Amino acid sequence: MFDALADRLDDAWKKLRGQDKITQSNIQDALKEVRRALLEADVNLSVVKHFIAEVETKAQGAEVISGVNPGQQFIKIVHEELVKVMGESNVPLAKAETAPTIILMAGLQGTGKTTATAKLALYLRKQERSCLMVATDVYRPAAIDQLKTLGQQIEIPVFDLGTDADPVEIARQGVEKAKQEGTDTVIIDTAGRLQIDQNMMGELGRIKEAVRPHDILLVVDAMTGQEAASLTQTFHEQIGISGAILTKLDGDTRGGAALSVRQVSGQPIKFIGVGEKVEALQPFYPDRMASRILNMGDVLTLVEKAQEELDIADVEKMQSKIMAAKFDFNDFIKQMRLLKSMGSFAGVMKMIPGMNKLSGDVLEQGEVQLKRTESMINSMTKQERENPELLAKSPSRRSRIAKGSGHNDKDVSKLISDFTRMRKMMQQMNQGGMPGMPSMPGMGGGMPGMPDMGGLFGGNAPRPGFRGYSGNTKKKKKKGKKKKGFGTL
Repeated sequence: MFDALADRLDDAWKKLRGQDKITQSNIQDALKEVRRALLEADVNLSVVKHFIAEVETKAQGAEVISGVNPGQQFIKIVHEELVKVMGESNVPLAKAETAPTIILMAGLQGTGKTTATAKLALYLRKQERSCLMVATDVYRPAAIDQLKTLGQQIEIPVFDLGTDADPVEIARQGVEKAKQEGTDTVIIDTAGRLQIDQNMMGELGRIKEAVRPHDILLVVDAMTGQEAASLTQTFHEQIGISGAILTKLDGDTRGGAALSVRQVSGQPIKFIGVGEKVEALQPFYPDRMASRILNMGDVLTLVEKAQEELDIADVEKMQSKIMAAKFDFNDFIKQMRLLKSMGSFAGVMKMIPGMNKLSGDVLEQGEVQLKRTESMINSMTKQERENPELLAKSPSRRSRIAKGSGHNDKDVSKLISDFTRMRKMMQQMNQGGMPGMPSMPGMGGGMPGMPDMGGLFGGNAPRPGFRGYSGNTKKKKKKGKKKKGFGTL
């Protein structure tokens, strides 16, 4: 998502290198690159024109702060304008004063509307809001069954009256059932449309009139580009929507929809879908999205994802084991699986500032390295996982693990060596020391679950645009071979 746009914008910053201030003449080449980047990302033309005009006006009127070069100042202005275009701030879901809150889902066929209904229900359950999903799509084959299957998967009930019932009556009875049972939120999944069909739109209008929803969310496919914005505008004019859910932002999309929807339709993006899994739904924050577009990462979302998966008791237990240098391979594999549960490896990495520069090949190599490490640990006995020292002392054990995992003795020996150094380092850090950081696949910086990029990619990845702590920086550099890899985060 946005990789091509981010690369193009990088070209714009380069146009201002070597300049001591922003002027009307030296900013023109940079603005041309920004304009080209936005058009190639399929951003609506009127949005692009307004965006460029605003950036140009603000850039020429900006005073360059001492110590901040014009390129950095220009990036700051572009970031602020991106946030403004996408809606300034997150717009939360409605919350009715008297339950239930009623949310009506709308959209064309193929946008992922039914799946988005389940994703939203799961999101609300995590907010401790009870939900009932209502299946009113009686036209698409197996649409009701699909919602029921998803409901079973996330343990949220689904109300339906079969395919012969009137969708308006299904919606009305679903809301009544929620009232009787004291359910907090009702999410109504409606029939999709291959295109703007007046009969279908009329049915949606009747459902709206019957249940009087507090939120009407249009599910839009991000891969439709600027068409997504005009679609949102049309639905709003005919039905009166309160916001949009932008799906498939994890795919090979140019991202123009995210930059066009609010400006063209006047309605906010409330959520974004970032994967096929039912957990892959995030509230939309314009400032965070702008940071992702400009290769600044998205640490806040990363922290929130980690908090969802972490258990405080587990964290405290882990910390005590680290202090006592008893962190073992069972703990290590648990942290690797935590990383997996937070989403795709590439998706997690790109939320870390500087990691957007990593190529797909490098990220894929990191994923492979994690799997290699896990396969070696899975070939260990329970005793060996709990007592890594057994492996350090026994070549025959290491050889058995290598054969069992399909790797060679050298790979296993390196894993044991790195793990031992990491464990000592983590203990010293918790005791107030700060030793040089070791290369360890899947871990780093004493932060369980966060990867250390040095060992993770087997030492072949390019170095990102920032440095982690690497011991005493006052020491003279030794001559000889340079150490490969990132260092640490």
